Amino acid sequence: MSGIYGNLIAGSWAEGSGAIANINPSDLSDVVGEYAQATPAQLDDAVSAARAALPACRDLGLEARQTALEMIGRELMARAAELGTLLSREEGKPLAEGRGEVFRAGQFFTYFAADVLRQIGQNADSVRPGVEIDVRREPMGVVAVISPWNFPTATASWKIAPALAFGNAVIWKPANQTPASAWALAEIISRSGLPRGAFQLLMGPGGSIGSGLAGHRGVDAVTLTGSYAVGCQVAAAAAVNLTKFQLELGSKNALVVMDDADIDLAVAAAVAGGYSGSGQKCTASSRLLVHETVHDDFVDKLASSVANLKVGHALEEGTQIGPVISAEQLASNLDWMDKARQAGAEIVTGGDRLSLAHDGYYMAPALLTETTNAMDFNREELFAPIAAVQKVGSYEEGLAVANDTDYGLVAGLFTRSMARAAHFRCNAETGCVTINLPTAGTDYHVPFGGRKNSSFGPREQGQAAAEFYTQVKTTYIRAGEPE
Repeated sequence: MSGIYGNLIAGSWAEGSGAIANINPSDLSDVVGEYAQATPAQLDDAVSAARAALPACRDLGLEARQTALEMIGRELMARAAELGTLLSREEGKPLAEGRGEVFRAGQFFTYFAADVLRQIGQNADSVRPGVEIDVRREPMGVVAVISPWNFPTATASWKIAPALAFGNAVIWKPANQTPASAWALAEIISRSGLPRGAFQLLMGPGGSIGSGLAGHRGVDAVTLTGSYAVGCQVAAAAAVNLTKFQLELGSKNALVVMDDADIDLAVAAAVAGGYSGSGQKCTASSRLLVHETVHDDFVDKLASSVANLKVGHALEEGTQIGPVISAEQLASNLDWMDKARQAGAEIVTGGDRLSLAHDGYYMAPALLTETTNAMDFNREELFAPIAAVQKVGSYEEGLAVANDTDYGLVAGLFTRSMARAAHFRCNAETGCVTINLPTAGTDYHVPFGGRKNSSFGPREQGQAAAEFYTQVKTTYIRAGEPE
């Protein structure tokens, strides 16, 4: 392979049209590896191989399929320290988060390994005498998975695992910023005993490989986690062939802190939800809506906590905030800070680029106050370690401001009032709600997804995954007269 990590096509590793260098954002002198870039011809080859594999995927026994997914999951969990270190090295999240992500990815596979044996259909009597009805789910066929860089192993796993569990053939296009984690997961899957062509890896640019998969006539379904703009492009490409698609897109999550909240608990949740992973999470709470009577106390405590977060190399002990993913992301973050100043926001702490022992994309986590919901940075997803406080005068105002967004992934509320909590749960215009918890952090056995511009299509994870990765067939049967 000439030192280049290749794509997995039809059961074999192959180079492409050159390769990209994978650079450690914590230390720009550290090259993680060289990763092949797939060609359009290889994309066609992968689709052909996937279609050829469909009969074997369909006919693979349930126990063999379960064993394959269980093996993948167990190996991920057993190698969480090793692969989590690799993930943190190339993506920049602190080591504990990287290791935790890989372990959680293993849990996705073991969960869906068990789900293989829970694929039970339905039956019913017809309104016509002597006719029985059988209703069951069948694989969609060839599923294209397009996954993001911020959770390179976990997000991909919660798509790949159910797709394989339900008997589909998978072609995975990971983000080009984190190819090492993708290659490592693909290498494990390649040894799981699945049919040749049932799983393939195509690394390359989204503009060619991602769009090419979304618009390919040989692809039956495409699932994407990415930005709203990219989601619209994928939807347009898929619509040409009426290809089924599922989109998890942007967010602008609000954490509402009421006058009766446990302020220390709310501050801890704001730090965890707004700044972990350098704020590069779709579930990050970047809008903090705080009741005016506790506003000053909350801001003082949060500012102190944010200012004391340790920013450093992702692999160094004690690091709480690593670098952002790229030079482009860092430039965007700093540009947002300039826009915030121009808009009249007060920068309580942070917001500057940091020069540390290693040359990397480091930024001091920022806290803004004196902001309104009309300001651009409170309307658009930043994907940055930047949170903005807005003062609200009542619960009703807090709820209204939380809902005043084009997005609808997560909304959180801190209160001691059960009445407020119950009302918020019913009236927050989001797919996920948290009460006295950070907005970031979800379980793998229940549905995940948003509303408005945050999501399109069936929910992900848990039993909801069957809605996207399968299609329903209804069969009518006349038994005939006994002899």
